[in-house]
Amino acid sequence: MHLKWVWVFLCLSLVLIHTGCDRNQEPDPEEIAKRYVEWWEEGSYESMYDLLSHKSRQEMTKEEFITRFQTIYEGIGAADLTITPDFTAKVTEETTDERVFYPYHIQLETSAGRVQAKGSFELSKEDDETEGKSLSWRIVWHPSLILPAMDDGDKVNVQTLPSSRGEILDRNGQRLAINGTMEVIGIVPGKLGDDREQILLELAERLGVSTEIIKRKLDAAWVKDDLFVPILNLNAQQSRMDYSDLAGVVKKNERARVYPYGAAAAHLTGYIRQVTKEDLTNAPEAQYGTNELIGKSGSEQVYNEVLRGRDGKRISIVDSSGKVKDIVAEKEAVDGQDIQLTIDAELQQSIFASFREDAGTAAAINPKTGEILALVNSPSYDPNAFIVGLSTEQWDEWNHNPDKPLLNRFTKLYAPGSVFKPITAAIGLKLGVTTPGKVREIHGLRWSKDPSWGNYYVTRVKEVPVLNLRDALVYSDNIYLAQEALEIGADPFLKEAVKFGFEEGLPLQFPFPKASLANEGIKSEIQLADSGYGQGEVLMSPLHLALAYTPFMNGGKLIQPVLDSSEQEILPSETKEVLDSHTAEIIKSMLVDVVQDPKGSGHGADISGIELAGKTGTAELKISKAEKGQENGWFVAFDTTESKLLLAMMVEHVEGRGGSGYVVNKVAPILQKYYGNKSP
Repeated sequence: MHLKWVWVFLCLSLVLIHTGCDRNQEPDPEEIAKRYVEWWEEGSYESMYDLLSHKSRQEMTKEEFITRFQTIYEGIGAADLTITPDFTAKVTEETTDERVFYPYHIQLETSAGRVQAKGSFELSKEDDETEGKSLSWRIVWHPSLILPAMDDGDKVNVQTLPSSRGEILDRNGQRLAINGTMEVIGIVPGKLGDDREQILLELAERLGVSTEIIKRKLDAAWVKDDLFVPILNLNAQQSRMDYSDLAGVVKKNERARVYPYGAAAAHLTGYIRQVTKEDLTNAPEAQYGTNELIGKSGSEQVYNEVLRGRDGKRISIVDSSGKVKDIVAEKEAVDGQDIQLTIDAELQQSIFASFREDAGTAAAINPKTGEILALVNSPSYDPNAFIVGLSTEQWDEWNHNPDKPLLNRFTKLYAPGSVFKPITAAIGLKLGVTTPGKVREIHGLRWSKDPSWGNYYVTRVKEVPVLNLRDALVYSDNIYLAQEALEIGADPFLKEAVKFGFEEGLPLQFPFPKASLANEGIKSEIQLADSGYGQGEVLMSPLHLALAYTPFMNGGKLIQPVLDSSEQEILPSETKEVLDSHTAEIIKSMLVDVVQDPKGSGHGADISGIELAGKTGTAELKISKAEKGQENGWFVAFDTTESKLLLAMMVEHVEGRGGSGYVVNKVAPILQKYYGNKSP
């Protein structure tokens, strides 16, 4: 062979030999460890299993391996897993040609906080040609490769450390919403025995719920045979029943939210319920627990982020006997903060009791400080019913009740009627359109300005041919105030009236709507005339109405409301001057006459020894003058000496029951009791 070709042949042979050596070269232990770490961080448990030693795979199937990792990591809420091996620091005293150890550092976030720990890999060299592979270095499996402190037979225990929800207190420390106890009926599944279906059927019948509800709770992911599964909080009737004949059914006391004032403060306190999927979706930033109880209405909802506690978590490793070996991570529970409202719970209850199931609402304030003393709705519901387990029958009864007990009336807007007249009177005095002694001669019970009004007219209840502004308020004369509004004019009327808090949101977290004077401005003389005595398109909440009277008691200054006592400590109630002090004093003296004058519309609330002022009103809800419509009766009352209380109360459907006089008769006992208990 030619020397040149011999040389080429030798070179090719060397290349082939070299290539063959690379093909058969085995990955070193460091490379195997790197692969394992990469897949560990990615959660590729199936690939990790393929790197285990032959013996490790004999002791545990791939499915068992994957399931164990997933169960533990999901259970502890593992995230952001980082494994950092140290390949420069082999454990030399244990390292041989057949065994290699590498230390590593593990870090991960869990539901109980960050976990950081040290561990080590063990790799063994073995002959393994399965599936055409020639990997000879393999990971020796040990439970510590899930969490470093784990050993054979150990389990990971995740424990919730319960927090307490803050309580809701009134101004005097009376508890409106508290953490109490309640009897709960539940089931220990493992003790139901062979008669499971019959027991569930019998329990459902006694509790008045469906078996599907019970089974759904028993099917929850956390349920185990030996755990107590709460089914229903018991009401008084259910609590008296005997359940001892039902195997596996247990009655015990559990922590529960309790509302001592019940229906009297239901719309104020609201209630809590278990978080829903919708809550979790709509407020992911809140990080609600899947079983957390959150506020669903009232103060419970408005102040939920302050009241709610944050449960803690403890992740521990326990041995086969259940003994705790190691605390992997722990996050302490954080209790919610108490909320102290400016509410007077006894006054709240007294006002509620006065309604006697009549539909209506009321708001009481301290007119000097703006502190809200009561926010009342009637009819109402018992918020404790949501805690004990609301029956379908009760829910249907509330929803189909024509008086709407679930409706929060104190956050709704209503036509104020004649209780608006002091505002019109004050504007007329302020602008010089009228004076206290200005007399208007009005004949008959109907009046219209001129033929341009067509068939429309303003009516009044009592015919007083000659009357001044004081008389107009004492007798609650619609025609006098309608004429005054026309003389003021639409633009000046709106400009001055809006200063009494209209078109402004109240500075409260409660969702009070803005009071309004007109939907799109005052478009006609008829609308202006009607607005002068609180009809037309004038709309107010009872709380805003109460606040609108504060200038008559504070030298012309409008007080802003306060409900959360802590906010009052930070920033005293703001005021806004809407009248001069002289005008304010004139209106106040006229409102005193409304109560003290025997012919006054509010005389029924006159209390010996206490100077009260007030104004009555009957708002008509109808489309035309000819029809008979609903009438809402109003009464606003306040004391002029100590100025501790201003109460605005409205009762629906007072037609045929004395109109606003029906409300005056309800308010008088409230005031008598309040001043009897709280005399200066």
